[in-house]
Amino acid sequence: MESNKKYWKGLEEYKNTPDFVKNNKNEFAEPLPIEDVLNEAGLSTVTPRRDFLKALGFGLGAVTLAACQTAPIHKSIPYLVKPEEVTPGIPNYYTSSFNGQSILVKTREGRPIKIEPNPNAGEFNCGTDARAQASVLDLYDVSKLKAPVLKNEETTWAKIDSYVKGELAKAQSGGKKIRIVASTVNSPSTNAVLAQFITKYPAAKLVQYDAVSYTGIIQANQNSFGKAVLPKYNFDKADLIVSFGADFLGTWISGEEFTSQYTANRNYKSLEGKKMSRHIQFESGMSLTGTNADTRVPVKLSEEGPALIALYNAITGQSLPGGTLGNNATADKVIKLAAKELVQSKGKALVVCGSNDVSTQILVNAINAAIGSYGTTIDLDNPCFLYAGNDAEFNGLVAEMGRGEVGAVLFLNSNPAYDYVDAKKFESALKSVPAKISFADRADETASLCDAIAINHNYLESWGDANAYQGYYSIVQPTINPVFNSRQAEESLLTWADAPVKEYYQFVRSNWETKMLPAIGLTWSDVLEKGVVTVAPKPAAAYSFTQSLAQVATSIVSSSKALSKDIQLQVYENIPMRDGKNANNAFLQELPDPVSKVTWDNYVALAPKFAETLKVKEFDVVTVKGSNGYSVDLPVLIQPGQAQGTASIALGYGRTKVGKAGNDVGKNAFPFVSFINGTMQYATTVTITPTGGFYELAQTQTHHSFEGRAVIKEATFKEYLKDASAGNHKGDHKNYDLWDEYEKPGNSWVMAIDLNACTGCGSCVVACNVENNIPVVGRDEVRRRREMHWIRIDRYYSYETPTGDVTKEKEIAKLEDLDHVSVVHQPMLCQHCDHAPCETVCPVLATVHSSDGLNQMAYNRCVGTRYCANNCPYKVRRFNWFNYWNDSRFDNYLNNEFTQLVLNPDVTTRSRGVMEKCSMCVQRIQAGKLQAKIEKRPLKDGDIKMACQEACSANAIIFGDANDPNSEVSKALRSERIYYVLEEINVKPGIGYMTKIRNTDTTVQA
Repeated sequence: MESNKKYWKGLEEYKNTPDFVKNNKNEFAEPLPIEDVLNEAGLSTVTPRRDFLKALGFGLGAVTLAACQTAPIHKSIPYLVKPEEVTPGIPNYYTSSFNGQSILVKTREGRPIKIEPNPNAGEFNCGTDARAQASVLDLYDVSKLKAPVLKNEETTWAKIDSYVKGELAKAQSGGKKIRIVASTVNSPSTNAVLAQFITKYPAAKLVQYDAVSYTGIIQANQNSFGKAVLPKYNFDKADLIVSFGADFLGTWISGEEFTSQYTANRNYKSLEGKKMSRHIQFESGMSLTGTNADTRVPVKLSEEGPALIALYNAITGQSLPGGTLGNNATADKVIKLAAKELVQSKGKALVVCGSNDVSTQILVNAINAAIGSYGTTIDLDNPCFLYAGNDAEFNGLVAEMGRGEVGAVLFLNSNPAYDYVDAKKFESALKSVPAKISFADRADETASLCDAIAINHNYLESWGDANAYQGYYSIVQPTINPVFNSRQAEESLLTWADAPVKEYYQFVRSNWETKMLPAIGLTWSDVLEKGVVTVAPKPAAAYSFTQSLAQVATSIVSSSKALSKDIQLQVYENIPMRDGKNANNAFLQELPDPVSKVTWDNYVALAPKFAETLKVKEFDVVTVKGSNGYSVDLPVLIQPGQAQGTASIALGYGRTKVGKAGNDVGKNAFPFVSFINGTMQYATTVTITPTGGFYELAQTQTHHSFEGRAVIKEATFKEYLKDASAGNHKGDHKNYDLWDEYEKPGNSWVMAIDLNACTGCGSCVVACNVENNIPVVGRDEVRRRREMHWIRIDRYYSYETPTGDVTKEKEIAKLEDLDHVSVVHQPMLCQHCDHAPCETVCPVLATVHSSDGLNQMAYNRCVGTRYCANNCPYKVRRFNWFNYWNDSRFDNYLNNEFTQLVLNPDVTTRSRGVMEKCSMCVQRIQAGKLQAKIEKRPLKDGDIKMACQEACSANAIIFGDANDPNSEVSKALRSERIYYVLEEINVKPGIGYMTKIRNTDTTVQA
């Protein structure tokens, strides 16, 4: 199909660079014989039997003992599995909670191996993010401490208790303050523990500190409405969404929940009902949310505030000063358009902003009040409790410590020596505190400065609860006995407080049975089985804005002017690393950034034209120096869509004391954050200077090319309303089959993927990794194009041209405007073709077709010719270069006795020299069939779900039986939007894609 859009994966393909041409034509990078590679490195993939037995000594034995005891000390209720006793080969499921989100934990023979969303979670059953999927690996992390530490030496819990009690008593009697520094605490039981602790030590106080702060929104709501809360946002109730730098589909507040809401108004079911929300995004750096917007406008950080003032003026008819955008004519035009549409959508519109500046958020409140958002798309009466940190309070604590007023400080799930804006000032102040205690599970940047480390359990070893939203509670229960000699932080606090109940399980249960269960009519066993408790929400009231905005506008203009001097730097959270707490998780390090497709590093993102003015090229190393004197050397990444005159650097990297996988990966960007007007600010000014160095980033995106063929199909919502097959008109060419057709009398397993729902977050990639024992290969191997992911998310850039077609390869050089690109994300995995070209060229029949439509791999037949990969038009087959589970170079993941316990026993761990690819989770298919057989019933639609499908918050992936005309996948595949990638070559793929629809049309003219 001819189009006036041209898609390309990266600038290498866009510019057709010599390196890209060379690598693109070379099917297999660096085809050295494996033995030669190993001999050069002086390594062997063979582990001597003696070394294996040594490894079995403490490590494997300790975890196995923890797993093999019949249950945690107190009985946990498996989710719908009775009896509780472990049956070899049969998984048990336990409800638990991860960051306030209710989950199911799959265990095999007592080992937690997989995280799934909890179907009981109701409106909060919204898939799982990449961190939740990867979190099971943290349980087996060898970088954790094995026992508590006192004065830099391992010790006993009795000695820890004696030391801490003595120090707390000394601080209390000496008139010194006691401070507990914790990231947001939303657990009712933990708060009850803290209350008992403070009763024992009245000098104690909780200081909540979040590495990435939302204090600006909380304080703005206190100023505007007298409610110091983080609202509950309802994106599913918004017909029009206007966002200013808020990555609400990614890292802003609750990305998975917002994704589920957002796609409910944009997926294939919504489109079939002739309904689609509209989304306009203003931002400086290209975010995950920006890539999904219908209209995305690059703006400088200094233009964000004036743009909001201009929007407010256009909506209300007011004339606040400062609403001019200078030379950004595009932004000015779209602001006027957005204002008209917001007024038209009153009561069904939402404006959000990612800034942490109080004045900016007050202005956003005024805009939302003017368009009737409160009580509909914004709920202040059922608020979110995920973030409650107070920036000014923590900053005051640092000053208190520096003045010698604090006698003891305890750190719970917080690491300010790494993520505070001025780590040196914090460390200096900490030296003045006589007693420093950390609950970290490792000697991290802060814990290593402490006198005692009372190592905390992993959440999979813990009891507890969470209250993420008003009226929504989730339970935390252990799925394995403690692997190491750790103790839950709450139990330590109860012990030090001489509480009557020191065992935390009893405390949690008593807290629920006395304070919560009587009101809701459930038993403790009910709560453990369901995993969640929901209380009827309060009515969401409408709120009017009555404050004066004169001072607010003055403050915004002043901040904007301060940013307009030098290069404007945005520091932000990316999807894999977030705030860096999980930096030692190899699954997350190797997850490609959804936009840049970079793994294992952060970088400086610059717009192509701006990079030219700075005389730097991609991968050139530059020095980025902030106004506070802090500087880092980082490689440049050329990012289409980045606003001119701006740069972006991801937080969460540059850890120094987290573990083998995360130490010294990238550079720490937290020192670029500044503390201004009582809150942390993530926009600043910097200078950028070339160093002359070169550092190749490990990217996955441009490892293969589709040579300009139509793999993406798009249309506008206006076109779709006229013709449901818009953008998907078939050609007139005839197809001729070289293969015989075969019947599928039983099942025919197929998949449909809705490109309108897929946001590109990558949660499915990690879920697939965990489910199918996919190895992490590391930075150097990714650079060699050897990543092993069975599912990848391809990211395509494109933009409209005024006239003519640009589908020909030779015309790509004519394209110049890289500021206003649009992006499409496309999940790509083995297509399980009925006429699979890989099958016909395998000399040993290692890849064959099953009677139910699956392209299967027989690993013990494969001899590694790679003919199949050469013949695969989708480039979804992976070649195992090494025994990743038994090679010392890959000890960040599988090459140790602990992390091998995360492996799924239902999936073969592949050896070197074989091909592998998506199996369509055949083990889940077989398990579903077996369960139906045991229950003596036919297999039902929905009995079997793929790992990628279950993790997806957007429900973009639909799997099922094509032979069942009433299955969800059959209904989806009958959509007129369905097309098959490269269907012109007639390999008959088993995965159908739905055209991407953008709501770029409007009846309002700017």
